[in-house]
Amino acid sequence: MLYAILSTFLVAAIAPAVHRVTGRASGWVLGLLPAALFVYFLSFLPAVSSGESIVLSWPWLPGLDIHLSFLVDGLSLLFALLISGIGFFIVTYAGRYLEGHRDLGRFYVIILAFMGSMLGLVLADNLIAMFVFWELTSITSYLLIGYNHENADARKYALQGLIVTVGGGLALLAGIVMLAMAGGSYELSEILANGDVVREHSLYLPLLILILIGAFTKSAQVPFHFWLPRAMAAPTPVSAYLHSATMVKAGVYLLARLNPSLGGTEIWFTTLALFGAITMFTGVFLAFRSTGVKQVLAYSTVMALGTLTMLIGIGTETALMAAMAFLLAHSLYKGALFMVAGILDHEAGAKDFLQTGGLRTALPVTAAFAILAALSLGGVIPLFGFVAKELMLESVLEAPGLVGILTLLAVLTAILGVAVAAIVGIRPWFGARVETPKTPHHEAPPAMLAGPVVLASLGLIFGLGPGLADEGLVNAAAASVQGAPVDGYLALWHGINWPLAISAFSLIAGGLLYWRWEQARRALAWVDQAAEYGPEKGYFKMMDGLVWLSEWQTRVLQNGYLRYYVIVIVVMTAGLVGVTAQLFDVSVGTVHFERLRIHEMAIIAVLAASMLFAVTTRSRLGAVAALGSLGFTVALVYVLYSAADVGITQVLVETLTVILLVLVLFRLPGFLSLSSSALRLRDAGIALITGGMITLLMLSTLDARLFDSIAQYFIEESEPSGYGRNIVNVVLVDFRALDTLGEIFVLALAAIGVYAMIRFRAEDRR
Repeated sequence: MLYAILSTFLVAAIAPAVHRVTGRASGWVLGLLPAALFVYFLSFLPAVSSGESIVLSWPWLPGLDIHLSFLVDGLSLLFALLISGIGFFIVTYAGRYLEGHRDLGRFYVIILAFMGSMLGLVLADNLIAMFVFWELTSITSYLLIGYNHENADARKYALQGLIVTVGGGLALLAGIVMLAMAGGSYELSEILANGDVVREHSLYLPLLILILIGAFTKSAQVPFHFWLPRAMAAPTPVSAYLHSATMVKAGVYLLARLNPSLGGTEIWFTTLALFGAITMFTGVFLAFRSTGVKQVLAYSTVMALGTLTMLIGIGTETALMAAMAFLLAHSLYKGALFMVAGILDHEAGAKDFLQTGGLRTALPVTAAFAILAALSLGGVIPLFGFVAKELMLESVLEAPGLVGILTLLAVLTAILGVAVAAIVGIRPWFGARVETPKTPHHEAPPAMLAGPVVLASLGLIFGLGPGLADEGLVNAAAASVQGAPVDGYLALWHGINWPLAISAFSLIAGGLLYWRWEQARRALAWVDQAAEYGPEKGYFKMMDGLVWLSEWQTRVLQNGYLRYYVIVIVVMTAGLVGVTAQLFDVSVGTVHFERLRIHEMAIIAVLAASMLFAVTTRSRLGAVAALGSLGFTVALVYVLYSAADVGITQVLVETLTVILLVLVLFRLPGFLSLSSSALRLRDAGIALITGGMITLLMLSTLDARLFDSIAQYFIEESEPSGYGRNIVNVVLVDFRALDTLGEIFVLALAAIGVYAMIRFRAEDRR
């Protein structure tokens, strides 16, 4: 399993070389990888269909008890088959669709890396591994959406998708950490078996909210739905792959995967069912309102994602069967329709439905399978979309709550869905011939037709024989989502019932809406004005606010003045130390002032006098002399406490520093003005706070002894290990050699800098 995922990244790395060698056949050659992966994953079907779950694990971070583990069950296998199977058609399709593009090799790299990321996401059994792959899909999808990076819209909307999904990913990270705390493990298979423990945990509500934010942003649920149609700035193969079976369904996959541990509560049902139903209707309504070919398909994807979320929220056995059937049906017809949209653009240059009409004579094969896929989108018998739609309507009618609003939105969605399917399946192919930007002279090449033909045909085959999809695939996936075996089944005919009546009514009403589409679209012109106040407007306002905040922060913090940088660092350090001391109730050791001797008091007095003179004098040389006096007094303290070597070092450093400062100050212009009294008081306060913090920190360590002193080790090892009896020298030269070397480098750099300043000043005078 691990090697299967790694193989996609390996082939991605060599894809440009393969493209250069194989030329026009590169799509077919690189398509062998997803085809082989599809066959590999298909080999798990017998075991999974019998109810077996396969867990494969490798040590990853053993110190944290984290493993790189993978889970193959009905749900992950369904997704893996869709990712690899549709991935084969996408790679071969892209080879001809982007033929001649200068960056086709780069496209192969990103699309295959994206495929590997999606496979890792749906197969991961470890939460940390799943999150890593989750973020990899966001990064690779950003690169795919912005593939035409010279286009401003591609860059803009690629960034929009990245910010929305990565922002949700941050919430997801916090949520899965809480989930691991509540479930007692980072392994999904263990968490799913402890659903009662998770639901009864005090962290259940916050972790649920955070995980839902992550899932909703990824799968474009209201109010985050706006980024998905904007992602149409990507090339058509990207749109077909991302919107059919991969990235946009990652959030749905997460909800389905966690249903056994998080589902079954009132808040789970209400949130998912309500947001899903609203997203479902919003998506189909905006699809009916749109005219762009890819835009209509994108909004209908939003509708499908909302439907899946609603069904997972309802959570009944019928609803979960409907969700898995709808997932499969949508992947088949939407992948086909997006590739058809690419053919319309490639052969006729048509990007808008208003630019199309009468193309069935020029593109008969494309038209036939486009109509077949559109019938599945509309839920027309005997397509597989009809089977999924009937189960969806039955689930809504049997929902344990919110039946009224869910039924109303489902009926309206079914009607508008038929109208949208008619726009896709009738408008480009029938009616009077419309002059397109390019005149199609022949059908698209086989590499571009293979996907629509196979995927649309599978929609018909699974519709005529639902058992082919049910046995071992849909049923096993539903069982994984439920966390227990399911007794449901798929059938083309369930008799005359309310779902069938609603389907029949939706066909008639949707047909009438399509008949009056032009007039209805003009009547909905207010939608454009309403969009000015929608969530996308809020996104751009947020981005403007971030820019303003960044500019303000840069002006305040990154102002170019070293003194302000130092102030921020020392104040923040003092504040953090103070807060930590309060939180952990740090005590300060006892200070015995009565033990001070007269010469120690004299040293303290000299230190204080030197410090006061340095900060109050108006003479530069006087300040340097005072600082030198301060340093020499510190050297005297070292000597007083028998650290003669350190004292000598201090004297040498202070002497050198004073000399360098004097040389530099002589070469610099005089002070124009001194700091104001207010600034000096501020700096004095900051200095006192910082000095007090350091003093208290030192005093708090006097009585704290968590470990044995290291001094004894140095005493014992100085001669046998360092070959020296002077312990201080051995510590500096041997035990702390790198530290000492670093100090030498610092001094050397300072000396070079001073020399350069003096040299340039001398040259200026000449």
